[in-house]
Amino acid sequence: MPLSSFRVFSAFYRPFVRATHSTSTMATTGKQKAALLHGRTYTYIPPTIRASDTDKIPLLYLAYRPIVISGPSGTGKSTLLKRLFAEYPDTFGFSISETTRSPRPGEQDGREYNFVTKEGFLDLVAKNGFIEHAQFGGNYYGTSVQAVKNIAEKKRICILDIEMEGVKQVKRTDLNARFLFLAPPSLEVLEQRLRGRGTETEESLQKRLDQAQNELEYAKLPAAHDKIVVNDDLEKAYVELRDWVVDGGKFGAQ
Repeated sequence: MPLSSFRVFSAFYRPFVRATHSTSTMATTGKQKAALLHGRTYTYIPPTIRASDTDKIPLLYLAYRPIVISGPSGTGKSTLLKRLFAEYPDTFGFSISETTRSPRPGEQDGREYNFVTKEGFLDLVAKNGFIEHAQFGGNYYGTSVQAVKNIAEKKRICILDIEMEGVKQVKRTDLNARFLFLAPPSLEVLEQRLRGRGTETEESLQKRLDQAQNELEYAKLPAAHDKIVVNDDLEKAYVELRDWVVDGGKFGAQ
């Protein structure tokens, strides 16, 4: 994709973008990274951006397009993303969402989520501090502007794990993201997985299944997502996700 075709970001990114323009040399390193996929070797060369282009695009955001991963709870998003980050530790960065819900067993603040109070969350909403935010099951969830900035500063591709309403909000921004939907083989299989967690009440389980039905219906709409992966086998789903994320988008540089 030529640089001139990149979309310019909305106003809340501009203070950070101006800060990047003071850099005299805007070219990235020429270090190559190879990934072996299906017996084929793909070589990634980071995009080179000329200093003359700095007044046209916000460099750190548009050189590496963010990737939005969505799908019902219980489809294996966390498991697949952990594996992706382990395989490519210096390429991707995970946007840690803010939430007002309580941590589940084994979760750590700042790893799975930033666990915040309702008052703190709503204060950030009032300050336009979120790219997207939504309420589900009586709790708030959101992706902060700062979280995405932190990843861009490291020159990594930002991956966002958000739900359907968040996807719709991101599509209304100039984030220029790519969208992947992770689907269960069926609602029956999803229900079995959720029950197997042992963390859901009958009420919360039904809410998650209702939400899953809505997300599956949305995923059927034209252009709702760029890629749909059905997780009926964890290994197969990972390879399909990885192939699309890594090769299908040239590490986000297209």
